[in-house]
Amino acid sequence: MKKATQAVHAGKRHSVNQGGVVTPIFTSTAISYMDDSEVRYPRYFNTINSQVTADKLACLEESEAAIVTSSGMGAISSVMLALLKPGDHVVVLEGLYGGSHALVLEEFQRLGIEWSFVAADPDSMRSAFQPNSRMVYVESPTNPLLRVLNLKEVASLAKSNRAISVIDGTFATPILQNPIALGFDIVLHSGTKYLGGHSDLCCGVVAGNEININKVRNTAITYGTSLNAQDCALLERSLQTLELRVMRQSENALVIAQAMEKHPLVRKVNYPGLAAHPQHEIARRQMRAFGGMLSFELDESIEVESYLRNLNLIGCAVSLGGVESTICQPVATSHMKMPEQERQRLGITPRLLRLSVGIEDPQDLLEDLLPG
Repeated sequence: MKKATQAVHAGKRHSVNQGGVVTPIFTSTAISYMDDSEVRYPRYFNTINSQVTADKLACLEESEAAIVTSSGMGAISSVMLALLKPGDHVVVLEGLYGGSHALVLEEFQRLGIEWSFVAADPDSMRSAFQPNSRMVYVESPTNPLLRVLNLKEVASLAKSNRAISVIDGTFATPILQNPIALGFDIVLHSGTKYLGGHSDLCCGVVAGNEININKVRNTAITYGTSLNAQDCALLERSLQTLELRVMRQSENALVIAQAMEKHPLVRKVNYPGLAAHPQHEIARRQMRAFGGMLSFELDESIEVESYLRNLNLIGCAVSLGGVESTICQPVATSHMKMPEQERQRLGITPRLLRLSVGIEDPQDLLEDLLPG
């Protein structure tokens, strides 16, 4: 099945639907166990709504298994805690989402885990490996600068060093990119973004082979990061339109990026769909489209706060990936926890704005972004 068909039909269990075409919501927290093959409980990730949604996501990610968690950070922390131990070393891509960056800085030292931040190039990664390196953790495209990694190269590098390769695929979604097919061991998402898609659901996803997902699931059970039945059902429903939404958002983002690239009041545009993007050819090879996220730097003649307050159609809000377009200033939102010196070094400046392009008409969005 193609992605659009998988998004609608994968994971469904018609035997529990009593003829209905959608999965019923089973809210019970007390479930009979005498005649079942396992003890079922919402925190164990083995109730119907949790399993159906996870199976759909595993199909979309081309993985053996998946679990759905209560947040993106729940997914990330469960992976880290399950697969790392004191004395291990992690090769971490610099410029990560601020929550991931904070997890490394605030928790790894306390847990006795070592790490090295590396630039998004093979030589930097290669030189960062140590005898105790057990994991490579990356994003692609990255948040908020939209850098793209050669995923086959990163996965191969990890395997040659006997390290687990993990990628945050939130920006690309399984519609545009499947890292496991490119050699990665684990892909995770903040499902709050594109997978939920309507700015009303907080969740996360981890996908990979059965062995790794079982380890992550056991840790997630201990730390209690499961998602309730009603939110699992909302996520399952949202996934059915994922391909439609993401492809429309990608088309819109390309139109907007191309217009911004030519505008005198925009100093720089970061979008992998532009020919001028330094990793455009890599993105073209490993992605089906270039996504609905872009970031741009305003010219110094424009006062940033006034620009944001003058937007009428596009909301200035945290998070991303909804059907409505939103914009934010990463230094004040997603990367607020990152040390200022590190932000400046990476190019995450107060003039940088991150735009999540929705499904509206792109010309309406451009009139709001570039009036006159």
